[in-house]
Amino acid sequence: MEKINKIDIIGVPMDYGGNRRGVDMGPSAIRYSGLKKKITDMRLNYQDLGNIDVPLPEIHEGNSSKLRFLKEICSVNKKLYEKVVSSHKAGNFPLVLGGDHSLAVGSSLAGMAHYKNIGVIWIDAHADYNTSKTTVSGNLHGMPLAALTGKETDILSSFLEGSTTFVNPKNVSIIAVRDLDEAESKILKESDISVFSMQYIDLYGMSSAVSKAIEIASNGTVGFHASFDLDAVSPKEAPGVGTPVKGGLTYREAHLAMEMIADSRKMLSLDIVELNPITDHSNITGELALSLIESALGKNIF
Repeated sequence: MEKINKIDIIGVPMDYGGNRRGVDMGPSAIRYSGLKKKITDMRLNYQDLGNIDVPLPEIHEGNSSKLRFLKEICSVNKKLYEKVVSSHKAGNFPLVLGGDHSLAVGSSLAGMAHYKNIGVIWIDAHADYNTSKTTVSGNLHGMPLAALTGKETDILSSFLEGSTTFVNPKNVSIIAVRDLDEAESKILKESDISVFSMQYIDLYGMSSAVSKAIEIASNGTVGFHASFDLDAVSPKEAPGVGTPVKGGLTYREAHLAMEMIADSRKMLSLDIVELNPITDHSNITGELALSLIESALGKNIF
């Protein structure tokens, strides 16, 4: 696969998916940190397609306590899906700035629609594998991986009309997970998804986890979609996230993941999600997000 060159920046200022407000400002924080200059300095071509229109949550009632803002999230995902499909058709690389992680249904299934067969590397403190039956909170940012792999076919993917091709769980890996609901953990163990928890990373190293994840996501596929939730990183280094969890990746482990993914030249699209400027300290999480994007796009230290 050729090196990434023409990039389509797509902002999704959405925070319907969780309880804590603020991740809707994530796309602005990443742009403010100097995204366009960094991409230009790397001598890459880009176009900023702006933000998808996302009405404020306060004007909606949230549908129900079980599946909060389902209708609104599906509407946003449909818009994102269409933009990402168009980007792929043009031969470009979609860079999606979130926003909460429920947007990954639209970005990943757009890759499936265009390429027919892709894998997914999910870097996250959470598995996001809850369903309408297992969710405790009703927050839909805890369900996108279940939706895009077809575990919850009638919920978050319902914005697609007709038959939908889901991502094969055998081509999906989760890296850095360390916070699972009990019922979610049970159905995840019964799935074909590969899980590289923080315990695995502590025992065998980040390099092993990412190498295996790339192999799994590339096996029999055209390439893979990478979805990076910033809460994968330790709150000490990434305090400004939607759902922080202690004991996460270090700065260098996070960058190593992005560097190895870039070196594989098999990444077809990328999400950077759950940046919350309200809880950030002096924009250090925004700057981290920006530097991780640089690594994912191929920046090397030497």
